Amino acid sequence: MLNVSRLTKQYHSASKVHALTVLDDVSFELEAGDTFSIVGPSGSGKTTLLGLCAGLDRATSGSVALNGVLLDSLSEDERADVRNRYVGFVFQNFQLIPTLTALENVMVPLELRGEAGAENAAREWLGKVGLADRLHHYPAQLSGGEQQRVCIARAFSNNPKILFADEPTGNLDSENAAGIVDLIFDLNRTANTTLVLVTHDLELAKRTGRVLKIKGGKVESIS
Repeated sequence: MLNVSRLTKQYHSASKVHALTVLDDVSFELEAGDTFSIVGPSGSGKTTLLGLCAGLDRATSGSVALNGVLLDSLSEDERADVRNRYVGFVFQNFQLIPTLTALENVMVPLELRGEAGAENAAREWLGKVGLADRLHHYPAQLSGGEQQRVCIARAFSNNPKILFADEPTGNLDSENAAGIVDLIFDLNRTANTTLVLVTHDLELAKRTGRVLKIKGGKVESIS
């Protein structure tokens, strides 16, 4: 499902004399249905790695194959098409569209795919995450936990092959965080989706099948 080979990401300064290496020679493979955590301190390269795996950015060297599609040679539009077909996202800061209701936010990826019955599917998914009575509320009218539930419904609505979750509980209190984590794992298990979870929480990471520890852009261990 995901094959990451010798992935390196560097940023060059304006003078191009010195390059900042944020990821250095990272490799791993995931099969369909695997659950996988990327853990490490702030600034270790976790989010950069996730972005490269999802095709949101391009590596300096190395390769990423997602569901058998090599991302490195694709154009931005082609990578966006791969994401729309195969990938779901859950972010720390929700990234909901503030002018759309919960229902409309979940409908967006379905409509982008040109799928019939987008509204019915969105209603169904919002029901699954416990928000059947909040369909017409805007993000500002929802609590943080409710907004993240909308994000989860949106992420799963297009039946992704792989779900990338970047610190999904980072903006939530402990009670809401526990509920969101349970929901992600329950839905992931039901859908048999591959899960890649970025977190600083080692206890949360232990719930996944494998854990990659990263520090200073280098892999410390994979277990």
